[in-house]
Amino acid sequence: MHNKIDHFAIGADTLEHGQAALETLLGVTVPRGGKHDAMSTHNCVMQSGNESFLEILSIDPDAPDPGRARWFSLDEAATRDRITDRPGALCWVVGTDNLDAVIENSPVDLGEVVDFARGDRTWRLTVPRDGHLPEGGLLPAFIEWSPGPHPSTGQQDLGVTLTSVVLTHPEPEKLTAMLKALQVDHLARVEEGAASLAFELNSPNGPVRID
Repeated sequence: MHNKIDHFAIGADTLEHGQAALETLLGVTVPRGGKHDAMSTHNCVMQSGNESFLEILSIDPDAPDPGRARWFSLDEAATRDRITDRPGALCWVVGTDNLDAVIENSPVDLGEVVDFARGDRTWRLTVPRDGHLPEGGLLPAFIEWSPGPHPSTGQQDLGVTLTSVVLTHPEPEKLTAMLKALQVDHLARVEEGAASLAFELNSPNGPVRID
């Protein structure tokens, strides 16, 4: 399998709030992206180096109820409270060329595989039915795109690059073992401490950490 970081999401109560917060942190305005009709969310996106992208993700106030739990824990009260206070690290997503093998070999339940489409591109993504994030977001979601250029190639490059995904866990050896089983331990740095997710970036404002 070839696994690499595909994108990472910053959760925000509104896209405007997320754009303003990241403009202060990074020195750039993340452009508007699109809507996810199946989840009633929308986003802002930009390149983050190495064919990956940064995403600001928010519930779309103009969309109808999706009829299911939204992805990435956006319906959970704890998540809503946290990102209302300030936008923050929500989840990371790993791109793979063999999603079925990832699921078969996973030590934890990654959720169902949901099919998405926008224009002529389709993708498959792991989404737990109840919307939770495996290990509270310390384990990634997995995505498999249909053939074609990575979506980031059509996004703006504003000089922001992801340098590290930082996973903090009270039992780092346990988390590392799960990452190795998923063949993604090379994609993140694991530290000991209270469970948390953070992204380290280089930006026009210099090094930045978003947690």
